[in-house]
Amino acid sequence: MSGQGSGGNVIAAICNVFFPGLGQLVQGRILAALVFAIVVVGGYALWFLLVPPVIAAVFHLWAIIDAAKYTPPRY
Repeated sequence: MSGQGSGGNVIAAICNVFFPGLGQLVQGRILAALVFAIVVVGGYALWFLLVPPVIAAVFHLWAIIDAAKYTPPRY
């Protein structure tokens, strides 16, 4: 993947719109993908409580932005 704003990052951000964490998985960031997926899906699953879905929505948006702005480390 190239740097921020590359086509790969755009695809990763679009993947995150449909399933949180999928974009990070496309970028090869397994731990970040698991954290985003667990927090967002768990929060949305508790929709009948007020606070968890709000937190999940914030994390969902954060996952999308994180995938779009990701810059791989340079070795």
